[in-house]
Order: sequence, then structure tokens, then C-alpha cells
Amino acid sequence: MSSIGITRTDNISRAILLTIITIIIFGIQDAISKFLVQTYSPFQVTMMRFWGVAAFSLILVLRQAPLRQALSSGAPGWQLLRATLLIVEIWCFARALQTVPLGELQAISLVYPLLVTLFAIPLLGEKVGIFRFTAVGVGFLGAMVIVRPGGLPLDWGLFFAVLSATLYSLYIVITRKVSQYDTAATSMAYTGIIGLLLSSVVGVFFWQPMSWTDVALVFTMMVTTCAGHGLMVFALSMAPASVVQPFNYFSLPWAIFLSIVVFGQWIDGIALIGGAVIVGAGLVVMARERQKRTTVAAATAMPGTE
Repeated sequence: MSSIGITRTDNISRAILLTIITIIIFGIQDAISKFLVQTYSPFQVTMMRFWGVAAFSLILVLRQAPLRQALSSGAPGWQLLRATLLIVEIWCFARALQTVPLGELQAISLVYPLLVTLFAIPLLGEKVGIFRFTAVGVGFLGAMVIVRPGGLPLDWGLFFAVLSATLYSLYIVITRKVSQYDTAATSMAYTGIIGLLLSSVVGVFFWQPMSWTDVALVFTMMVTTCAGHGLMVFALSMAPASVVQPFNYFSLPWAIFLSIVVFGQWIDGIALIGGAVIVGAGLVVMARERQKRTTVAAATAMPGTE
């Protein structure tokens, strides 16, 4: 499928604002999900949540090309794998929401940029120096601080929280890999269709009747899914991902705030320190990758180079 040329006019301040609004929306969505999974199966909640994801993905795809053309992939096996990883990751995250407080869960989830750095070595052939390896190690120490003995209960929720971050990082790396063969529209088409099928095939077996209040919450969750992803697309159309990515760490204080206000669950001081360590390590890794890209671009642009 051929790419469609788009001329982008950077607007950094507006992109940052939209990124922060997106984080606020996704945080509200996570809070709604946490409330619902206390009563309903994570598979049912995920299924209904993914209806919104699929609708958003397919609407964007159909605006660019016919669905059959969008599904024409140069790496169909990798596309099937990444779409499957995403839906399994959402299942794991929903399961973790049942027992892990939002603040701690978000802090654990933020290890994914560090895991991306590691998984990019075998899957993308990237080279990682001692500087970034050290940052990754420090970030994992921060995660260990959060789940220390006497910290979070060592239950299945914690296991699924770590598994969710791991699967999401694999999804990101494979998304980078398939971008060498397919357009974003093709990746979105596979995400929408495979995710819709898998979530529905499994979720229907866990269906429970819902009250009208909970139906309204599900509808709100679906709307926020579309709104959040839409704003994220707009933000990335106004500024490079490397510029807006660090602001995604705003999700940690926002999750802590929602956890306190909505669920009355406070994050303890030591876990907060662990979260800060993870954020710091992630920012260092991002800065290093950005510096590396800038150096490579400058070397490529030098006159006389071939």
C-alpha cells in the first residue's frame, strides 16, 4: 500500500497541550475501567473498550483507502502478532486494574520505554551502549522499589501489571519493525480487525448483564477511547514524537491524583520514589536516543558523504 504524502506544519506548544489532554482522557478511561472490573470480567470490559478502538481505527483507515487495499501487508505475520499482543496486553492491564492501585500500576507501566530499548536489540538489530544499559538497569531498580516486600501485595494483579508493560513494549518494537514494510493505515487496519475479533470471541463467554449506569460508563469509555486516540494523532501531526513523548510521564501524577480522589487509594512515599526513578531513567533513555538520531542525521547531511 503506497504512502500518502502529508505536509506537516509543526506547532510544538499545541502538540504538547494536546498530549497532556490525551493523558487526562486516558487516565479517566483507566479509572472507569478500574471501577467496572470490580463487578464485570476484564474480558467483557476489554471487549467493549476495544469496540471503540476498532471503530476509531477503521474509520481512519477507510478515509485513506479501501479496506482490502489497507490489509495488503508486506509482513502479515508480524502484523498479526502485533495486533494479538495489543489485545492480550489490554486484557492483562484490565486484570491488573482489579487489585493494583492506579498510581502504582501507572508507575509500573512506565517501564515500557526501557523494555523497548532492550527488545529493540534482537528484533530491530539496534545497538545499545553502556550508557543506555545503565539507565535501563536503574529504571528496573525503581520498579523493584515499588514492588518491594511489604509494598504491593504479591498477587496475580502485580504479575499482570508487569506482563502488560512487557507486552506493550513488544508491541511498540514490532510496530517499528512493520513500519519498514507497511503504512500506518495498514497497521491500524490489522489492529482494529484482529483486536475486534479476538476481544469479542473471548469476551462473549464472560458476558454479564449490565445496569444502565454501567452501560453509560462503558459508552463514556468508548467515546474517550476515540477522543484520546484522535487527539494523539493530531498531536503527532504537529510535532515529532520525540518532542511530545516525555510529556507522557504526566500520566503518573495524574494516575496518583485519580487514585486518591476516586478510589481513596494513596501511593506510599517509597513507591513514589520508585516511580520517580523510572521516569528519570526513561527520560535519560529518550534523550540519548534523540541525541543519537540527531548525530546520525547530521552525519548523513554532511556535504560529500555518500
